[in-house]
Amino acid sequence: MEMRMLREDEEAPRNKPRFEPLPLDGVSRSDLEAYIADLEAEIARVRVAIAARDRHRGAAEALFRKP
Repeated sequence: MEMRMLREDEEAPRNKPRFEPLPLDGVSRSDLEAYIADLEAEIARVRVAIAARDRHRGAAEALFRKP
């Protein structure tokens, strides 16, 4: 594997999870509702992670803020 330094104007690649939508043809109504519940649970989990990052960033900014 080749490694190289990033130039100042380059950004490091981000690990973005890919969302693969479920093919909906032939899926029963109850399975669709279960799928929605799973998606809503995942959305809630991501919102908790975002809030944790926001709190962490706020704490870091408060620590380094000039009086």
